[in-house]
Amino acid sequence: MMFKGKTAIVTGASGGIGRNICFALGKEKCNVMVNYLNNEEQASKIAEEIKKLGGNAISFRADVRKKTEVKNMAEKTISEFGRIDFLINNAGITKDVLFVNMTEEEWDEVIDVNLKGTFNCTKAILPLMLEQGFGRVINMASVSGQTGNIGQANYSASKSAIIGFTRSLAREVADKGINVNAVAPGLIATEMNKTIPEKVMQKFLAALPAKRIGTPEEVVGPVIFLLSDKSAYITGQVISVNGGLFIG
Repeated sequence: MMFKGKTAIVTGASGGIGRNICFALGKEKCNVMVNYLNNEEQASKIAEEIKKLGGNAISFRADVRKKTEVKNMAEKTISEFGRIDFLINNAGITKDVLFVNMTEEEWDEVIDVNLKGTFNCTKAILPLMLEQGFGRVINMASVSGQTGNIGQANYSASKSAIIGFTRSLAREVADKGINVNAVAPGLIATEMNKTIPEKVMQKFLAALPAKRIGTPEEVVGPVIFLLSDKSAYITGQVISVNGGLFIG
């Protein structure tokens, strides 16, 4: 019952990984703020499903790129649940293109959502965690941020920066009851990856020691562990969930 009565904000919660994180927290009787940008219907369904699981949840539209909207989301969470214990910075996008063809807009949009969005959410919520003397922050990184990837200079840069941000912030707040960690998924069966051409996907799978694509549920396990009391002495770490694609 270590999650009962605690409250989590999950950004980008209407997608595959975010949705499954919300459900896992709901099963543990955690209060969940289901953040979304465009898919209101899906976010509302997630909140309702969590209530059916015995948890409590509300959905809230906020563009993580905009600090005012993030501030409103934090205030709504406090007004509904009284506290914020967990922040899962999951919102992210890709705009894949070879760098020589990449526009400034494609660069900026990915950096703004993936990196600035993480900054905005953490900036708004960390003071609340410091005040209560407890908190867990999970930042969603990627294997692309660890190894780089063709056509993903913008995405890889944002996720590599997330790793640096995670390690730096962890050092700043480790003695204040707050842990900051990252989870770095590899090739996972999400909406984001459904656009990968079959021939390209087969090449990816051939390079994977596990020889299969991962599932969103397999990313959720490490997230829940890092939020739990069992991980109290773990901070500043990057947990890779990639079927052995990157080992190191």
